[in-house]
Amino acid sequence: MKILVTGGCGFIGSAFIRFLLQNPAFDGQIVNLDSLSYAANREHIMNHPSAQFIHGNICDQRLVENILAEGVTHIVHFAAETHVDRSIVSAYPFIETNVLGTLSLLEAVRKFPNIHFHHVSTDEVYGSLTDNGFFNEQSNYQPNSPYAASKAASDHLVRSFANTYHLSATLSHCSNNYGPGQNSEKLIPQMIERLIAKKPLPVYGKGDNIRDWLYVDDHVEAIWMILNSGKRGETYNIGGGTELSNLEMVQLLIELFSELADTQSEIQFVNDRPGHDFRYAIDFSKIRNVLGWFPKTPLREGLIKTIHSYKKCSLPSCDANLRA
Repeated sequence: MKILVTGGCGFIGSAFIRFLLQNPAFDGQIVNLDSLSYAANREHIMNHPSAQFIHGNICDQRLVENILAEGVTHIVHFAAETHVDRSIVSAYPFIETNVLGTLSLLEAVRKFPNIHFHHVSTDEVYGSLTDNGFFNEQSNYQPNSPYAASKAASDHLVRSFANTYHLSATLSHCSNNYGPGQNSEKLIPQMIERLIAKKPLPVYGKGDNIRDWLYVDDHVEAIWMILNSGKRGETYNIGGGTELSNLEMVQLLIELFSELADTQSEIQFVNDRPGHDFRYAIDFSKIRNVLGWFPKTPLREGLIKTIHSYKKCSLPSCDANLRA
């Protein structure tokens, strides 16, 4: 097995590479293709004999084809623009990377039809839920942000290429990820950084928007199981089974920090995001029943690991308290 990981210096892609390198069941090779955009972390470039790093863009089809010609057997496609707020300011980078970049990869795979393509997507393609119900693999697509629309478009490209050109492909949709190494533009790392700095904690609207939280290591384990045992042509939804409103999440982070040291940070409600989806929640019974996967990391445990990972955490007795 030789896996091309796109976006392997990003939050989830790097977690997947670490999972592979620590997994005794994996004895193959990894090629990490990353453009090193603002959201990438150069520290995630693995210094390991089984992990090769290539600085490049997925839109460069000739580069991708040259990589595939070196014996790649699988592609796991993480590379994407992901921050909704940025997509509201300008959708162009999201169309370029998420749509045209995925198209470039698929066109390259057409020349190497024995390669399996796994596409990592998001629950946001399904739109927004009310207080009840869950997204499942048969849910209609109703994207409400330019980011979600770009991911929906890339999903459709993968399905259409698999059907038209008989490519081997699988798709997965995940709920909100969190964990060590996430870019600080996202909710949890942003709140952690502000708690450490004792700055105000901005919360959109009334903070009642609900998200389903999934620890990143649980997510990448699910992807590995799909690669090994998933049925070609199938879609698998990967959820955390832990729903909290944004306000509840921020309050929980404050509680965890209060166990470590005094904090002067206060919640400040700010103008809501345009088109803010109310609730995401995933029914992951398919992957649980078919592949035996389920999320293993309790939320408090995952948040403590995340806080502990911040190098600039200088709270009194931080190490001892976070290990407890």
